[in-house]
Amino acid sequence: MGGSVITILIALFIFASSGIKLDREYQRGVIFRLGRLQGVRGPGLYWIVPLMDQKVQLDVRTKTVDIEPQETVTADSVTIKVNAVLYYRILRGDKAINRVENYQMAVYQVAMTTLRNVVGQNNLDDVLQNRDRINQKVQEIVDEITEPWGIEIERVEMKDVEIPLGMQRAMAKEAEAFREKRARLIKATAEQEASIKLSEASRNIMENPAALELRRLQMLTEIGAENNTTTIVMLPSDLITLAKNWSEAKAAQNQSPN
Repeated sequence: MGGSVITILIALFIFASSGIKLDREYQRGVIFRLGRLQGVRGPGLYWIVPLMDQKVQLDVRTKTVDIEPQETVTADSVTIKVNAVLYYRILRGDKAINRVENYQMAVYQVAMTTLRNVVGQNNLDDVLQNRDRINQKVQEIVDEITEPWGIEIERVEMKDVEIPLGMQRAMAKEAEAFREKRARLIKATAEQEASIKLSEASRNIMENPAALELRRLQMLTEIGAENNTTTIVMLPSDLITLAKNWSEAKAAQNQSPN
């Protein structure tokens, strides 16, 4: 009789202990009792009714989804391939289990379709230059769709944009032409500024003739560098003016009738 009681107690202990569950900090347990949702339990140690309760365990850490390259046509009719990475986590485990059959596959398919649609609404230049705006748009759309499933989209990042080889050549030619145009504009601007400075310098020299003599002396110091055998003879500008006047007077005298 005593042995039977011990056996029963041991069986009851084993039966009761089978309902003890332990979840880590990043885990949650969705409990169903006879098929009906009872709630979300965890983390830590808790007990469920054996045979009556069933537990579905979830990982609530941030998950990474690598979206494979998607071929799409941009708004300006360029066929490209884009791939991205998506980060999400579960906020409501009960919704993630009850609202969608396979939340992981559902999130992947929604992200893949949305990425293709959003890229197709933008020109190629926008895809290459405004990735942050496209990432934000994809995140908002996917998050709106997955919110009823108890899932939060934390971030979406486009990793790479594959452009056809012919388009790469065309873009390289366009960039080269733009750089050449910019170089010509810079050169033209420099010449314009130099002409303005020369005009100002000529007016200053006309107002102050001594400035011309100072400039000549400065040129002497620049030309008379070390180991330079060039000999320069400086003539005053007044002497040159006198010589010019004398030659003009002489020429006029020669042309006058005797």
